[in-house]
Amino acid sequence: MRYLLTWLLSTTALHATTYYVTVSGLGGEPDYEQRFEMWAKDLEAAVAKSPDTKVETLKSGTKAQLRSVLERISKDATAEDTLVLTLIGHGTFDGMDYKFNLAGPDVTAVELASLLDRFPGRQTVASLSSASGGSLDVLRKPNRVVITATKSGMEKNATIFARYWVEALRDPAADTDKNGSISALEAFRYADKKTIDYYETQKRLATEHALLEDTGKGEGVRAPAPDNGQGLLASNFTVVRLGDAAAIAATPEKRALLSKKEQLEQQIDKLKYEKAAMPTTEYRKQLTALLLELAKTQEALEQ
Repeated sequence: MRYLLTWLLSTTALHATTYYVTVSGLGGEPDYEQRFEMWAKDLEAAVAKSPDTKVETLKSGTKAQLRSVLERISKDATAEDTLVLTLIGHGTFDGMDYKFNLAGPDVTAVELASLLDRFPGRQTVASLSSASGGSLDVLRKPNRVVITATKSGMEKNATIFARYWVEALRDPAADTDKNGSISALEAFRYADKKTIDYYETQKRLATEHALLEDTGKGEGVRAPAPDNGQGLLASNFTVVRLGDAAAIAATPEKRALLSKKEQLEQQIDKLKYEKAAMPTTEYRKQLTALLLELAKTQEALEQ
């Protein structure tokens, strides 16, 4: 239990800031331009409601603007802070390099990785363009969740995964564990299912297959789970809080309890990933202790 407590106390700080940087890239034609900007606007509206957030949205942004924003927040941020970078638009892949299409010079995956490496805290990078799978090998890193709309750089058609990723941050149905917040893993699963349903309903062959990688050393997977080792960081990464949870988080006297509740839920998720390597009795002992503490914390929150 000492290890569990140490891990618990080392997680999210009470007053950590979440930085949201959303970029709608070059559309190429009016329909796409409007679509990308609309999704970026909807995402901004969804995340701006959460407390302790700083939101930057670049509509038809440039590489210089993106670099400036990421450099600035990296200087301001601490190790307890988190970053959610969302790229909505078109991308290209020539077999070697991935590029996200911007007004003026495009930004490469290598350039993005270099900028993101300066941010001291945990990160979720949602690269949601066509050919975005070509960016995964470069962007993956420990302490970083990488989500791509396509499974490789060769899936080059315009994607709709971004539409459902944004929808996930506004739809309470995405909160599958009903804890009042949506994690990166929950948003990924919601958007992926919606994307699959879209192609089936339209009776079209799917031209995009989203991936998630959050270990920094593995391949992206379609279905993150303990058996493939993917999804733990994503399940512990709160992307947005909803309704009552957001209101509670904005109340100083409840914020500490909410933070403790989220940390306990994260520890339970972590324990599930370690179950296979633990004696059954030890697993049950630790799980029972965590569940009891979680129940006490929830009761205090509701008072």
